[in-house]
Amino acid sequence: MKISILSIPVRDQEKAFRFYTEKLGFVKKIDMPLEDGNRWLTLVAEEDQMGPELLLEPSAKDFEPTKVYQKALYEAGIPVTQFNVKSVRDEYERLLPLGVKFSVEPTEMGTAVIAVFDDTCGNYIQIVEVI
Repeated sequence: MKISILSIPVRDQEKAFRFYTEKLGFVKKIDMPLEDGNRWLTLVAEEDQMGPELLLEPSAKDFEPTKVYQKALYEAGIPVTQFNVKSVRDEYERLLPLGVKFSVEPTEMGTAVIAVFDDTCGNYIQIVEVI
């Protein structure tokens, strides 16, 4: 068993696509039209294009339970997922000038450094560096 696709609920797929590709650096893997103007839209890490795909899940705009779940996580400041990075401080310094807003600045927590940012699509994302 292995992980091939993880999903993140987003309110606006196009806005999320721009944020995750233009600011975070992910690249498009699959972009296939679905019903109601939605898309099967997955991204991968540029350096691991055969690795796990990130699905920008449009259910946050159409499916009430997802809206409630996403809103509750956001209001509590809980990240919906996390991405590993080589250096949290380097990513923080790279993303700040791009307008990415952090709710948690780089913080050492035991054997890791973490930071949390707003993806502008209804989610907090945590980045992690294992030290």
